[in-house]
Amino acid sequence: MARRKIVAGNWKMNMTPSEAVKLVETLKPLVVNDDVDVVFCVPAIDIIPVIEATKGTNIQVGAENMYYEEKGAYTGEIAPAMLTDAGVKYVILGHSERREYFKETDADINKKVLKAFEHGLTPIMCCGETLTQREQGVTMDFIRQQVKIGFQNVTADQAKTAVIAYEPIWAIGTGKTATTEQAEEVCAGIRACIAEIYDEATAEAIRIQYGGSVNGKNAADLFAQKDIDGGLVGGASLKADFGSIVNYK
Repeated sequence: MARRKIVAGNWKMNMTPSEAVKLVETLKPLVVNDDVDVVFCVPAIDIIPVIEATKGTNIQVGAENMYYEEKGAYTGEIAPAMLTDAGVKYVILGHSERREYFKETDADINKKVLKAFEHGLTPIMCCGETLTQREQGVTMDFIRQQVKIGFQNVTADQAKTAVIAYEPIWAIGTGKTATTEQAEEVCAGIRACIAEIYDEATAEAIRIQYGGSVNGKNAADLFAQKDIDGGLVGGASLKADFGSIVNYK
């Protein structure tokens, strides 16, 4: 069975609530594609206005992060039930910026992945290497570690519904894109890793995105690859160009 493509925008720390609603109004008519799952992953303060603004459309709303506890004395954190109650369907976990700036470990991300599944949220778990790691030839070793720890204690049935986003850190926001071959090679390696942890059926079901300077010009080529099931899009998700990524064919 062919996997359904998923194109998610990661807005990062951009867009006030009023700007967010304006952007949604601009993008709504541009991102209509019945063959693609379209997700806007927005800052926490924008979630409720964006859910309101996307009602009746094909757009689903995701969060950019969440904490792995149900509730409690964790000032500034967002609980999973807060997201589900608001109508959120997806959550980005383990983005390289969270790992780098906020020191999130593979074990932290694993706790978040497990908690997301517990609440019926679909995790978009990010993985990816630095330029130094690529030059040292340890790309797959590093990414396999991120995937194996990130999916510890996740069942095969849960894993089938998950999304993994491969984002080479050296290609995020730099304008550099991994070549189609580089992106496909790593995404195929991730799928092989999932097959090792679980089985072929799980590996065939899981959706793997590429992220890192995806735009309207390179999307069709990237998404045509056997193991690339869409994109996690940063900068271009804040512009009309996002429509041409969703409608890549």
